[in-house]
Amino acid sequence: MPSPMKAPYAPFHMGSITEQHRILKLPKPLHPLVTVFRLEDSMHQAEELMQPFMLGFYCISLKKGFKGKFKYGHSYYDFEEGVLSFLSPNQILTNQSEETYEVSGLSLSFHPDFIRNFPLAKKIKDYGFFNYTANEALHLSEKEEHMITKIFQNIETEYQSPIDAFSQEVILANLELLLTHANRYYNRQFITRKPLNHDLLTRIDHFIDDYYENNKALTQGLLTVELLASAINVSSGYLSDMLRSLVGQSAQQYIQNHLIEKSKILLASTQLSVSEIAYQFGFEYPQSFNKLFRNKTNLSPLQYRQSFH
Repeated sequence: MPSPMKAPYAPFHMGSITEQHRILKLPKPLHPLVTVFRLEDSMHQAEELMQPFMLGFYCISLKKGFKGKFKYGHSYYDFEEGVLSFLSPNQILTNQSEETYEVSGLSLSFHPDFIRNFPLAKKIKDYGFFNYTANEALHLSEKEEHMITKIFQNIETEYQSPIDAFSQEVILANLELLLTHANRYYNRQFITRKPLNHDLLTRIDHFIDDYYENNKALTQGLLTVELLASAINVSSGYLSDMLRSLVGQSAQQYIQNHLIEKSKILLASTQLSVSEIAYQFGFEYPQSFNKLFRNKTNLSPLQYRQSFH
C-alpha cells in the first residue's frame, strides 16, 4: 500500500496584533486591531520569524540600521537601502538574514478590520506599494523622513492615549496622511528611475511585438498582464505602476493599445476576416475583439476596414 502523501508545508501565520506583540516580546497591545511600537524594543529575531511566515494585517515600518534580507512572495524585498517598508496581509515572508543586527525606528501594524467600515478599506487597494510580489523599501530624503517620523509619532501619541469615541478616527486620519505622503514619495522614486524603466519599456515592446508577430497568441492565448510581467521578471503591480509613470497607461491598457494598433494594420493591409484576426490575437470569441476595438476606436473592425476603400 503506497505511503500517504505529506501535506504541503504551511508557513507560520501571525494572525493578530496580540500575537505579534507576543512573538516580538512586547507588552500587550493597547488596542486589539492597531499598534505602534519602537523596533529597538522588539525581539526582531524571534524564533517564529526564522521560518516562512505570513501576516494577518498590514505593517508599515520606518527603520534604520536593518541589515537583513527577506524573501517576499517569490522575490526578495530590499529592506537594506530604503527606509520605509510596506507589508500586506497574506504574503509569505522568509527571513534570509545570516547575521544578527541592530535596528531602530517605528513600526505601525493595523488589522483589516480596523479600517473595514471606512473609505480607506477600499482605497488601500490602490496603493501599489502594498501589493507587489517583487518589492523594495522606499527611499526618503532627510526632510521626507522627518515628515513621516512626525506622523508616526502622532499615531503613537494617540495610540497611547485612553481610547474614546474619536480614537479610531484620529489614528485613521494620520494613517491616511502617512499613505498620501508615501504615495507621493513612491511615485517620485519611479520618476528618478526613468533611465532604468525606459530600458524595461524597450523589453516590454520587444516582447509584445514578438508575441503578436510570431503568432504566439494562437497557442498561448490572449496576452495578459500576468504573462507579460512574468516574461520580464517583475510583478504585475510594478509593471502597471511603471507604465503609468512613463506613458500614463496601465499595463492592461498598454497591451490593448498595442493589440489595436496591430489589428488596424491587418484590417487595412490584408484580406483576413475579422474572425481570423481575432483568433490570431488570442480571442476565443470574435465578439470580444469587436467590443474591444469599438471601445478603443468608436468604430467596428469592419467600419475601420471600409474607411480605407
